[in-house]
Amino acid sequence: MPERILIIKPSALGDIALALPAMAAMRKTFPDAKIAWLVRTGFALLLEDVEGLDEIIYFDRKLLGKWWLSPRAFAELVRFVNTLRKHRFDTVIDLQGLFRTALFAWFTGCKKRFGMATAREFATVFYTHKIEQDDDPVHVIDYYRKIVAAAGANTDSVAYNLKPNKKALEEVAELLHKKNVNIDAYAVIVTGSAHADKCWPEKHFAELADRMAANFGVQIVAIGTAAESNAVRAINDIASVEITNLAGLTDITQLTALLSKAKVVISNDTGPGHIASALDRPTVMIFGPTNPARIKPYNKKHSVAAVEPDKRGRQIKSTNPAYEIQKVTVDQVFRAVEFHLGRSVAEKNDHP
Repeated sequence: MPERILIIKPSALGDIALALPAMAAMRKTFPDAKIAWLVRTGFALLLEDVEGLDEIIYFDRKLLGKWWLSPRAFAELVRFVNTLRKHRFDTVIDLQGLFRTALFAWFTGCKKRFGMATAREFATVFYTHKIEQDDDPVHVIDYYRKIVAAAGANTDSVAYNLKPNKKALEEVAELLHKKNVNIDAYAVIVTGSAHADKCWPEKHFAELADRMAANFGVQIVAIGTAAESNAVRAINDIASVEITNLAGLTDITQLTALLSKAKVVISNDTGPGHIASALDRPTVMIFGPTNPARIKPYNKKHSVAAVEPDKRGRQIKSTNPAYEIQKVTVDQVFRAVEFHLGRSVAEKNDHP
């Protein structure tokens, strides 16, 4: 029975959210074990809201990437490796599957290192246990669960253990109050992404915002990075309804709190959408070339808007023009929103 467990999943925000059920399974199975998570510094705030995690080990990719050029970076690498070894982990699970992360697993000195048999960059040479992915299901959560099951975890149920903290909830309530947003009646749209081919057209978001406001009486809040604020303003210029622009105004903990109270979250395939799903909020994710079957909101049939979402096999990304994100219509997304908000309205009418 493992006593000291390390999970390696340094990035990115959405990928970390998708890995949370693996950690939750380990925690449930081994309640007395010490569980640590190795993560890039910029994403660590999300893990601070995860219950059952004992320690966060920070990975400064920008600094450590210069280890062969900078004495300071080399010294930091030595310190980092010593930190990993001092923990004396007896189980290490690499869910990133890259040469760098597999090397970190090996650096720990742990004799049981679990990873994906499909890992890239020859990472598998550093694993003692290489776990194959099943042909069906193809969802990465199921693959991660299979990996931790090989390490002894009970994976009969799926949990995320993600909960917003009280301070962040209070800060978000104050922010929404200042922006004249009703904390009990807002929808969130996530209009940006690190990849242009994952971004649904601005005019589509504007039309969707108008239809949601008109049909369900919700206020529309847009979130994103500071760099995405201009795109939100462009959507606001097209839409008839006022869209509250919070891009760049929340950190990760505040973002989690904001999403946790939303009536519905409509998102491109990007981190906040996966966080919303992990919080079990009504979520609609819009997919273009990325294969929805791999990373869609888990076991949520009405949370995907895409062209042929279940007919793309195991491929990660398609070059088929039929799957370009602009091919996803406003009607498709609205029907999914209607399923969530229409149901909540009906429930409210049933229970005055």
